Amino acid sequence: MSSPVLLSLSSFVTLDRNTSTPLFVQLAQQIINGIQRGFLATGAKLPGTRIVGDQLNLHRKTVIAAYDELQAQGWIDIIPNKGTFVLLQSKTKQAIPSAKPPLSSSQYPTKTGYDIQASNILDNPFEENIVPYSFSDGNTDIRLTQVKNLSLQYSSSMNRKGSLKRMSQYHENGSLYFKEQLSNYLNLSRGLHISKFNLLITRSSEMSIYLIAKVVLKPLDKVIVAELSNFAVNMTLLQAGATLETIPLDEDGISIAALKDKLKAGPIRMLYITPHHHYPTTVTLSAQRRLELLQLANEYGFVIVEDDYDYDFHYDKAAVLPLASADTNGMVIYTGTFGKSLAPAFRTGFVVAPHNLIQEMNKYLGIIDRQGDIIMEQTLGEMIEEGEIHRHLKKSLKVYRDRRDNMSELLNGMLKEHISFDIPNGGLATWVEFYQTKSLMSIKERCLKHGLLVPRHILYQNRQISAMRIGFGHMDTQEMEESFSILKRVLESF
Repeated sequence: MSSPVLLSLSSFVTLDRNTSTPLFVQLAQQIINGIQRGFLATGAKLPGTRIVGDQLNLHRKTVIAAYDELQAQGWIDIIPNKGTFVLLQSKTKQAIPSAKPPLSSSQYPTKTGYDIQASNILDNPFEENIVPYSFSDGNTDIRLTQVKNLSLQYSSSMNRKGSLKRMSQYHENGSLYFKEQLSNYLNLSRGLHISKFNLLITRSSEMSIYLIAKVVLKPLDKVIVAELSNFAVNMTLLQAGATLETIPLDEDGISIAALKDKLKAGPIRMLYITPHHHYPTTVTLSAQRRLELLQLANEYGFVIVEDDYDYDFHYDKAAVLPLASADTNGMVIYTGTFGKSLAPAFRTGFVVAPHNLIQEMNKYLGIIDRQGDIIMEQTLGEMIEEGEIHRHLKKSLKVYRDRRDNMSELLNGMLKEHISFDIPNGGLATWVEFYQTKSLMSIKERCLKHGLLVPRHILYQNRQISAMRIGFGHMDTQEMEESFSILKRVLESF
């Protein structure tokens, strides 16, 4: 009759002969795991090395090496002429827990054995692209990225003299070289007046907003956003403990009159806006309202967070300069994404603010992202200095402008009976409103059956509005035609 211990070993020891981990290490690790989880009782006698080798199809020397490893770590004791036994305690003197073996050794707990603080606010609203065609809220097209050139640039930066030293060190303040290049770039392209000390480099725009909220907001601080606003940012602000209140917007941007009413009702801490191309409607905040907004911030002392998420994409006229370019009292925090026209891995977020705020934000950045990506920052800095960013953006803009025009023609030609829209002067998306109130979730479900994903987060529907924010940047002509053909069939089926 087989030994119970031998049967136990064969029930939870599974060896992978295709991995680089030596078999004796795998065996030792899984026996340790078996002891910890109660498969092997404390004091139990283990089978001999020859028997284990036969049972698990291992060379006896492999089993001997595993037993030696277990003895060295203090999990077993090998007594000459008596046998090999599971120790009551490991060398760390911690008692080995006794437990009833679970039904399957491969089973891992589905839930923690302790309470955790779950967040419904931060549930992921995005959906996977599981069908041939997909709408977005304004993504770029990875296919336009010259990946080979980017890879060569990155490789060249890694091989330069001093790169090994840079990679071996922590850089809590990031690459000063990149900050110098980026500050020059922003000054020239956006009318700012900053130095490298006014910049914080982050991994993404989401990280930037998180850090801003962490430093600037306290629980229950009142934050004003537009009635239609960036859902992901709202989630972050709510998670920070802020109280969100909304104000309406029209063809000239957010309502200054409504903001004044809010200020009369009580103090506010922050206003979050996307004035260049409002998210999601794409309208631009008028010059007059920009001036009034800055005056109100100076008068009432609230913070303006200006998210310029797609400043680089403008087609018909020169881009409107950000509010931050006219801020003389340090009331505006300016944030955006650099390299959005590149592959996602080559993008980076940034925050522009007075130096004292940058210093405080950098303390938190040092906790959540101390290492950073110094080589990537070096690469992006070189691309700015050598003009590569400008050349790539110039080529991309022509393609995205053509796609915007093509999408406008298709919307007019195929869906004009169902929708209204204005051709955006920039950005990567079009705001489309439906004449008749239809269930957008029903439209979404029917489109999916025909191979078109309409993500939930691009849908906007309430008693006053039924609309979608449809990105054109990621779709070529054929993809647009197929997608809008599906949408047309669905709309006509109601």
